[in-house]
Amino acid sequence: MADMAENNRAVVKLQERFADSVLESKEFRGETTVVVKKEKILEVLKCLKQDLGYNFLTDVTAVDYLGQEPRFMVVYHLYSIPNKERIRIKAPVTESDCTIDSACALWKTADWLEREVYDLMGIRFNNHPNMVRILMTDDWVGHPLRKDYPLQGPDREPYKGRLS
Repeated sequence: MADMAENNRAVVKLQERFADSVLESKEFRGETTVVVKKEKILEVLKCLKQDLGYNFLTDVTAVDYLGQEPRFMVVYHLYSIPNKERIRIKAPVTESDCTIDSACALWKTADWLEREVYDLMGIRFNNHPNMVRILMTDDWVGHPLRKDYPLQGPDREPYKGRLS
C-alpha cells in the first residue's frame, strides 16, 4: 500500500522542486511530515507559504535525540488557512553545527518561537534579528531541554554539555 503522503499535493510539489533535499515524507494518522536538509529550509518554507498557501506558522520547536547523529531535529508546524491543511516540516541539525536559517523573513511569529528553541535547546538561527534568551535569565548556564542537562540544575550537578 502506498504511503498517503505520496498523494499529498504539498509533498508532491516539494519532491518535484526539491528532489535532492527531501530526505523523507510520511503520513501517520492523518498528519503529514516531510524531512528536508537544513540547507534548503528557507526555500522549502517559502515554497510552502507562497506557492501552496501555508500562510500560518503555528510553531517552531526542536527534538533532542541524544546519542544519535544528527542529534537535533528542528520542527516547523504550518497551517494553510484557505485550504484547512496542516504540514510538519523537519530539518536535522548536528551538534557540531548547531545552526539553521531563521524563518523570521517569512513569518514575524518565528522571532519568539526561534528564540525559545535557542534558549531551551541551544540551536542558533542564522540571520535572526534578536537571538537572545527569552525564558531563562541571561546568566543561565546551558539549555534546560537538552537531554544531557542535569536534572537538579547546573548548580547541583556537573553539566557536560555545551555552555553556549
